[in-house]
Amino acid sequence: MTDRLRQSLHARPDDPIADPVSDVPVVNLANALTIFRILLVPVFLVALFVGDGHEPLWRVAAWVVFAVAAVTDQVDGKIARSRGLITDFGKMADPIADKALIGAALVGLSLLGDLAWWATVLIIVRELGVTGLRFWVIRHAVIPASRGGKLKTLLQVLAIGLYILPLPGPVHWAAIVMMAAAVVMTIVTGLDYIWQAVRVRAEGRQREADRTRAAGQGPAD
Repeated sequence: MTDRLRQSLHARPDDPIADPVSDVPVVNLANALTIFRILLVPVFLVALFVGDGHEPLWRVAAWVVFAVAAVTDQVDGKIARSRGLITDFGKMADPIADKALIGAALVGLSLLGDLAWWATVLIIVRELGVTGLRFWVIRHAVIPASRGGKLKTLLQVLAIGLYILPLPGPVHWAAIVMMAAAVVMTIVTGLDYIWQAVRVRAEGRQREADRTRAAGQGPAD
């Protein structure tokens, strides 16, 4: 990966995990929107699977619920940062809400036969793997969400939205192209996170080793 591509992937530092916690009550507007997004997931699935899962009116209804949930993902973070409403609960619940929405939509579309299972499995494994990597190195440093990660999420949301809508055959190709782009970004950013995690852990262990050696080289009595 070139330095220019790596810099573009990490140019945006916004990330709930990396944000400092504010001294505010857990019950606030930002967290309420996050919980609302989680509650919309089963509502979305019900709308998606009404009838045979391919009734146009209910597919549009499912798209509306999905779109509302996706919008709250953008709104709650901006509210939390602008109003100083960042909490440990929010930092934990926000990514859970995101993954629940995306994962439910992907699995639902695959169960209906609209989306290939390999794409669903690849995206879900990447999301869970990156979360695991971030916790793997969290005692050394926080790996923030990058510009590439934000673009990946945007492409996933747009692609899933197009797959949910009852589009005619020729227009459905737009959904396929968008999903292909999302899969590519999923792979690229996933590989980048692996590189970051390995580097951060190696640097962290080196710092620990240096501190240990320094502690053992104190002044003699």
